[in-house]
Amino acid sequence: MKTIADLIRDRFGLPTEAGRSLPAEGTVAEILSHRIHRRYKPDAVSDETLEIVLAAALSAPAKSDLQQVAVVVVRDKTNQATIAGWIPDMPWIGQCPVFLVFCGDHRRMRRVAELRAKPYVNDTLDMFMNAAVDAALVMQNFVTAAEAMGLGCCPISVVRDHVEKLSDLLALPAGVFPVAGMCLGYPAQAGWISMRLPPALTVHTDRYDDSKMPALVEDYDRRREARHATPRESQRLPDRWGYAERYGWSEDKARQYSVPQRHSFGPYIRRQGFGLA
Repeated sequence: MKTIADLIRDRFGLPTEAGRSLPAEGTVAEILSHRIHRRYKPDAVSDETLEIVLAAALSAPAKSDLQQVAVVVVRDKTNQATIAGWIPDMPWIGQCPVFLVFCGDHRRMRRVAELRAKPYVNDTLDMFMNAAVDAALVMQNFVTAAEAMGLGCCPISVVRDHVEKLSDLLALPAGVFPVAGMCLGYPAQAGWISMRLPPALTVHTDRYDDSKMPALVEDYDRRREARHATPRESQRLPDRWGYAERYGWSEDKARQYSVPQRHSFGPYIRRQGFGLA
């Protein structure tokens, strides 16, 4: 019988006795078994199912009960195809039965202040962060609920590469900004477990300590590549950095952020009314 310990081993590639006596079932097992899905059956997602998943998503915690999230369900297939056209290397955006965009929504609180004739003096970096975190928590609940309903998801942060065009397409007003897109549908294949960094690197006790990071990252790279080796043709920026004999997670991420990305996002957020002070 598979146990929670087995699922933890699958997730991190490391043995553990934690959860050895617990069967691999229930909510914790579902979370540990999470997989990204980019291939979907043509089956439609019913309005009822989507309403249930969204209701569960919106049950997420919210900072100070502000509930600073907005979800745009992209029903117009022309608009969905437009978004997919901006990101041609992710065809699942155009192929998924349902595409959504999760947004931080600070506009609502500004309007509440107006409705109650109160001054609003908090268009700050902290309020931007609150709205972004609220949206992220709702997104995580959405994924968990969708998977419990037999659906598969794929978050799409790359929509922020096209933040101005996306805002225009979705008519996002000042105070509302996209956090990520989301593909939703019934999986056409099982998918695979994406190995995560070891808790020894990401979990700290009493104080932050990354003194063992080089060795832990090196071990992680080896474990991850042993499970899912990156094909040579998938190495990033070979014209700039050449081809690596060993191409692990750390090499991939270092290359990914060796070139500028989304430097227009900060100015966009300021134009949306956040002072970022």
